[in-house]
Parts: sequence; C-alpha cells; structure tokens
Amino acid sequence: MAKVKDPGLAVNPVERLVTQSFLFRGLAADPVLSQIDPTALITEKLYSNRPVYTAFRPHTWQDFLYVVVDGGPVIMHSTPLDRVIAMTYPGGCFGMRCLPVGFGSSARAFPSLVEAYKTTNVIKVPVSLVQDLYDRNDLFRERYTLLFELREKFQYHLLNCSTYPPQAVAAVLRALIFQERSLGAQPQGQTQEYVFDLPIDLIARACQLNHRTVEQVLKGLTKAGYLKAEKPTESTHDLVKVIDPEGLKEVYGATRDKVSWWPLK
Repeated sequence: MAKVKDPGLAVNPVERLVTQSFLFRGLAADPVLSQIDPTALITEKLYSNRPVYTAFRPHTWQDFLYVVVDGGPVIMHSTPLDRVIAMTYPGGCFGMRCLPVGFGSSARAFPSLVEAYKTTNVIKVPVSLVQDLYDRNDLFRERYTLLFELREKFQYHLLNCSTYPPQAVAAVLRALIFQERSLGAQPQGQTQEYVFDLPIDLIARACQLNHRTVEQVLKGLTKAGYLKAEKPTESTHDLVKVIDPEGLKEVYGATRDKVSWWPLK
C-alpha cells in the first residue's frame, strides 16, 4: 500500500499493535496484552537492502514475530533465481512460518532471504507472547492461521501465471489485492482502488520478467483502464494504483489471443 507517514517510534508499542496490525487489532482488552510490559516489545527500524534473517534454516527458529507498522515492503526471495515470493506491507506480519507456533512447526521450506526492500518500522513480538495469545485467544488464533493461508495463496498466484507478460504482471497484482483485502488493509473508504508501493524491480523479480517488459505492461494496463497514472513525483514514483481490481481477473486468466492491447503475440 502507499507509504504512511511515520508517527514516531516513541508511541506505546502495545497501542500501535492493537490499532495498526491485522493480527492484534482490537485485542487491547486481552489479559495477555493488557498486562504485558511495553518494554518487552522491541521497536526497530529495518533499512533497505539489509538482510533481516534467512528463513527456513534447518533446526533453527526465530525469536520474534515481526509486525510491520510503517514503510516497507519487506520481501522474501528464493535463490538462486532471486524470485520474490512474499511481500509484507504495513498492517501485516512476517516471520510466523519460522516460529514454533501453530502451523509454523510444519511450514518448512528451502532457506530464503528476508529483507526490507525499503526502510521499514517494525515491532518485534517475543515468541512466548505469540504462543500465549495463540493458546488463549480464539480470534488471534484464527487470524494467525489466516496468515499462513495468505502466504500459500500468494505463492499460488505466482505459480499460476504464465510467461505471457500481461498475465504474469496481473498475477502479481491479483496476489497483492487478495492479500491486502483479506487483511482489511485495502480498499479504504468507499473507493475500490488499491494503492501499492510497488517498484518495477519487485514486479519483475516476482514474475520473472525483465524491467522493460514490466514497464510496457503497466503502460498497457493503464491505457486499458485497469490502472490509474499519477503525476510522477518523488513520493509517488513507485506507486501502482489499481482502479479496476475485478477487471484484472480477465487479464489474469487471459491466453495469448485474449489481450488486444498487448502488441506481442
């Protein structure tokens, strides 16, 4: 989603969790959270292009769940293809598949690097607190389970796209739309628009296309009325605004003879 102005890292981290995070939203009255010492939650700034950790290392667990409160996105990418297989925006969480909580004990995969693509503010929640809430709060447990489902569905969208450029780019956008809608982050208000801080480089690495091709597809999607072009400024340079999310389904499911605006057959 669009970058939100950082209100400052000095705000009570518990308050930020229960107001800005999908996982903890509305849980201020929960005994586990209401009695916790705020100093047990670590507020940290992650800088771009610096590894946060390597996920899925054998017999290795993380000590914290990371809640994104501002900035981002945070990405996970596989090697050696350097393909982006997860993106986390404000309101979302990452790290749950590397915690021995819930499905985390069985959600294993090949080692994958997690890093902040852009400067990101996070709150690190100790695994002991996550476990307590998972055991005692039904709503938290339901949301926590959904996070695993969304990760799988995000990768499903990427696997379900072809090398046909319009479909490949639409697959990434549909994956993000489904994710942000499920988390309640977008769309906001009466509009059905989705706005993502989504550089061309990220799209290219997610769908395995070159940057020039992605740029041309975005121009085609804009001309066809699926995206809205913004007057380019430094703050909006990487923003992608989807104004017809349902219409993207047609592009997402298209074969080579169904997208009239793409010149290459």
